[in-house]
Amino acid sequence: MRLVFAGTPDVAVPSLHALLDSAHEVVAVVTRPDAPAGRGRTVRPSPVKEAALGAGLEVLTPARPREPDFLQRLAELAPDCCPVVAYGALVPRAALDIPAHGWVNLHFSLLPAWRGAAPVQHAIMAGDDVTGASTFLLEEGLDTGPVFGVLTEEIRPTDTSGDLLARLAQAGAGLLVATLDGIASGELVARPQPADGVSLAPKLTPDDVRVDWTAPARRVDRLIRAGTPAPGPWTTFRDRRLKVGPVTVTDEPALAPGALRVDKGGVLVGTGTTPVRLGDVRPEGKPVMAADAWARGVRPGPDDRFG
Repeated sequence: MRLVFAGTPDVAVPSLHALLDSAHEVVAVVTRPDAPAGRGRTVRPSPVKEAALGAGLEVLTPARPREPDFLQRLAELAPDCCPVVAYGALVPRAALDIPAHGWVNLHFSLLPAWRGAAPVQHAIMAGDDVTGASTFLLEEGLDTGPVFGVLTEEIRPTDTSGDLLARLAQAGAGLLVATLDGIASGELVARPQPADGVSLAPKLTPDDVRVDWTAPARRVDRLIRAGTPAPGPWTTFRDRRLKVGPVTVTDEPALAPGALRVDKGGVLVGTGTTPVRLGDVRPEGKPVMAADAWARGVRPGPDDRFG
């Protein structure tokens, strides 16, 4: 089939590469416009744009995919199907109707669970044991279209959202190619999503990943893993923001929520149940460092707390 691929972040790049290596023809790529990124907020192209330019593909970067110029160019490209992975903008009906086989979305959850922008993060926060990826026919509703195929993936006890997304991006690329193969052969038919089991996964904001140290240790652990690497879980120490990396749940004697204890093993922080042991931390304006190195510098006292 003749394809126009839509995607923006790193997790979409494996699918683009897989499609370029497939029997299908990728004729162009749609991605979000160049945007500020990194600590210096330098304007940069998206990872998908960089990959597409490296492959010699035409790249379309509409501010909104309802723009007449974009719709005209998409129609001129005459795709049979538009595979999409984490594009980052709502696709209007005028664009959905252009390819004969529609837009086929690779979504990183077992639909109808975790519809929305942050399915992996919410699955980890909720304590799910298993997640996966689904390919479905894109509609104007939020991840509501009929499903072509699924794969499952275990959520490991130490998985961050970055770890899990990396595995799903690789496995999901194969699922997307297989889905398009099945559509091209006419052997694959999409099935409506069940009415039961719907859950929503909105994008996480920095406020969503501020650590509540009164929560049970395992909930603290899940929140921190879900927010790593983005948007970055954090707390406060001496009225300054401190980003915290993954922690380890312990069976050490209880500490008051947010209280700190430094021992030979590192830094313990109290929660609503047992303490957790800090991994890495990142003070404001400084690089990431090991928690024990940070503690040697700040020398937390008996009245210091994470808040």
